[in-house]
Amino acid sequence: MNRFVAAERALRSAAPHQLVDAVREALCDAYAAKTVQLYLADYGVATLQPVRPAPSPQESVPVHGSPAGRAFGSQEPFVETSTDGEARLHLPVTVRGDRLGVLTVTMPSDRAAECLDELAEVAQVLGHEVLVADRDTDLYLRARRTDRLTLAAEMQWQLLPGRSCSRPEYALGAQLEPAYAIFGDNFDWSANADRLMLYITNGMGEGIEASLLTTLGINALRNARRAGLSIADQAALADQALYAQYRGQSHLSVLLLDLDLRTGRLQVVDAGSPQMLRLRGRTVTSVDFEEQLPLGMFEETDYVAQEFDVEPGDRLVFASDGVYAVAAPGGERYGERALARAIVSTSLLPAAEVPRAVLRELSGHRGTPVADDDALVVCLDWFGPQQEP
Repeated sequence: MNRFVAAERALRSAAPHQLVDAVREALCDAYAAKTVQLYLADYGVATLQPVRPAPSPQESVPVHGSPAGRAFGSQEPFVETSTDGEARLHLPVTVRGDRLGVLTVTMPSDRAAECLDELAEVAQVLGHEVLVADRDTDLYLRARRTDRLTLAAEMQWQLLPGRSCSRPEYALGAQLEPAYAIFGDNFDWSANADRLMLYITNGMGEGIEASLLTTLGINALRNARRAGLSIADQAALADQALYAQYRGQSHLSVLLLDLDLRTGRLQVVDAGSPQMLRLRGRTVTSVDFEEQLPLGMFEETDYVAQEFDVEPGDRLVFASDGVYAVAAPGGERYGERALARAIVSTSLLPAAEVPRAVLRELSGHRGTPVADDDALVVCLDWFGPQQEP
């Protein structure tokens, strides 16, 4: 049997909590690997956390400045060689653009080059199996944590579709802070053959109340979306659901977007505070839409979608008020100009890395490493329609 097929079969037949054991055994038997360790990115995307201790206990490694972090950031295998005849292969574990972590394999240097491509494919198979296994075990969710999540943050992270995704037409990346104590900010996306729908939400309040509000709003939007409704009708039905529950005492600010993947035509419903900026070439422009009422503020509000053209090469960045309204110790707001500078300074980064980089710059402006309010950044790169084969 082909050794890659054998490794793939071992992963697919392993119990959900035994994926690391299964890949370790398969790679040691078929590829002469000496050690195998899976690292998953923590919620703040600051460290890579080991999943279960290897025969010799492993510690977390930083995303920035480490060989494994280099593979994670570049999304390309990185090989470390040593003078003792061994090589360490750091292989990205990624599923459809969602960066989960890195698989690190130690093996004889003279075998590394011939095995590299196959091992990179094994790492991708492992990523798919980890996502499936998350339904049945907490092992991988627990491994991602460097600290305990608040209950509100637990609810918010479970609500998310992922932190990044990509297709030939587009690439998406998003990040929330404070990662371990987020309140009401959230994002959601869904794509089919022709359309990408994206929501950026900013729920009012704090703690559990904010999380419950966002959970109801996102699920109401999903329910309407899965019924095949337009984003204007999605907003109207979610508005009714929130008003029925809260009678106008709580509301949800949300920016709803529907991108036609065949044309680049964007429909937008602006029902709240999230901002949208466009990077075209080296120029950042704030894109303003007709402001409509947040969801749940009044009974039976009607919403209208506006249209906007996106050109191939455009980058759209969305930010909650926890970004542009943040004040420095001296009282100066971060504001649109500083956000625009951050977008330009990160223009060479892929979409998946932009949100974290912008939030790092925001941390420098704020003067403290931990945010007082939710901060959400979402980045959408539009590459353009793809020709039919």
